[in-house]
Amino acid sequence: MIGGEFLTNTLAAEDVFTPEDFTEEHRAVRKTVDEFWRKEAEPVLDRIAHKDHDAAVGLLRKSCELGLTGVVVPEVYGGMEMDLTSAMIVAEGLARDGSYAGWHGAHAGIGTLPVLLFGTEEQKRRYLPRLVAGELIGAYALTEPHAGSDALAVKTRADLNAEGTHYVLNGSKMWITNAGKADLFTVFAKIGGAADKFTAFLVERSAAGVSIGHEEAKMGIQGSSTCAVYFDNVVVPVENVLGEIGRGHIIAFNILNLGRLKLGPFAVGGAKQVLKVSAAYAQDRQAFGGPIARFGLIQAKLAEMVVRTFAAETLSYAVCGFIESRLTGFDWSAPDAARVKLKAIEEFAAECSMVKVYASEVLDFVVDEGVQIHGGYGYHQDYLVERAYRDSRINRIFEGTNEINRLLATGMLLKRAMRGQLDLVGAVKRVQAVLMEPPSPGSRMAPAAAAKSMALLALGAAYARFRDQLEQQQEVLAALTDAAMGALVLECAALRSARMAGSTKGEVAADVLAVLGDTTLRTVEDSARLVLAASREGDELRMSMAALKRLAKQEPVDVVAVRRRIAARVLDAGGWVF
Repeated sequence: MIGGEFLTNTLAAEDVFTPEDFTEEHRAVRKTVDEFWRKEAEPVLDRIAHKDHDAAVGLLRKSCELGLTGVVVPEVYGGMEMDLTSAMIVAEGLARDGSYAGWHGAHAGIGTLPVLLFGTEEQKRRYLPRLVAGELIGAYALTEPHAGSDALAVKTRADLNAEGTHYVLNGSKMWITNAGKADLFTVFAKIGGAADKFTAFLVERSAAGVSIGHEEAKMGIQGSSTCAVYFDNVVVPVENVLGEIGRGHIIAFNILNLGRLKLGPFAVGGAKQVLKVSAAYAQDRQAFGGPIARFGLIQAKLAEMVVRTFAAETLSYAVCGFIESRLTGFDWSAPDAARVKLKAIEEFAAECSMVKVYASEVLDFVVDEGVQIHGGYGYHQDYLVERAYRDSRINRIFEGTNEINRLLATGMLLKRAMRGQLDLVGAVKRVQAVLMEPPSPGSRMAPAAAAKSMALLALGAAYARFRDQLEQQQEVLAALTDAAMGALVLECAALRSARMAGSTKGEVAADVLAVLGDTTLRTVEDSARLVLAASREGDELRMSMAALKRLAKQEPVDVVAVRRRIAARVLDAGGWVF
């Protein structure tokens, strides 16, 4: 499996890892997280929501005792040395509260992984055991007041002293998660202010000249810590340079890839929690002589929440599986272990961006519908959905905005094609050849195949029109990503549903796929239509639109009846049905 291959080839069932493929070890991890949540987290969530940071750090340290912060860290450094899927399961399980998820995710992810993946042996031995044990709280300091998505525009600088023993760090960072309690920061700065000397440093909070700003007043995740961090002539030993000088962007971008991937299960976990409380409320709330759960429009909302969450879950674990497929036989004791791990993740950077975009927007949809189901109570702070609604919004902003990720995803696929790593040209030509043949009477493409063909049709038209200027057509790039993303979601969901056929959950999976196929195919068609209209004109455009219409031709789906069946299963289960 290679990055972007989902566009050029038909995926096989074994290519797509799903939650049904979890091993006994994976299920044991999920059970541990569920027990931790019930016994340790739920009793202190109100305190965390009311900005009791000591309660949050205390809970974080309890999770450390269970190994939940060191899932992927090698045993030699105190970790569990488990696979990436296990880390995804932990992320999903801890996402039931956005504020605590912020604490945990920042510490175990961006606060620890830079040391694990880029640190020297001495740095790993000095910091990783204490990070895994919770003796140190980690944070990641990249963003600045004038450098958000444009990470390389940072102004923080580091100057080497005459003796060459240490750097003097000056500058500021903002929106730093965990900053209020963090002990160790991964800080990005330019050596001598030079753009080609963008470098990462490990900076301890105790260093003279490090100061922390006030807690920011945020819309959501209010129980997390978010502060500015200031560096005033901070002395950083040369031994604390992380990675190579001038290669800080390699650290930043690779850590972002992982963060984007893990945002998938974070969003899925949050969506499942909102679905659960919304289903319960719909059954309890009485109106017009009975529970509102009996109303068709409420059932439609619950069903669509399941459909989209199923899709986000499927996409997240499928992309995780793509990465894992390149790590067969992986061994942390190998001298090039970190490089191998990073290369596998980088291979699917475009797909990681798609996970981030798709899952964050699914969660936004789910929390919005959750509030609507609750009516006026959904607007009240005593109800979980009100907080979930506010907490969700940040997911479309951090780890690179969804707009940036939409540009990156297609951009990365095109670069792979230009380097000869991905045969997009051949795939486009195959679609064009099919469209040159007269259609068979009554013929229909399966939704997943149709979506992929529409995405390739649009991609071919856009590249033919804009060539090397395509990166300047942001609206077109974003629409291409939406089309490709829809195709990937549909194919993975179709394969998952097919493998579930005959099981106790096979029928509801088939219903979910029917609704997903109907709605996603229309979204892909709309995206392709936008691209074609921007790329072609006259008779050429009319022919392209006719081809698009042919690809989009499907048997109608009675989504009303199907959604009602899905909703009935949701209400019987009291939430998630898989």
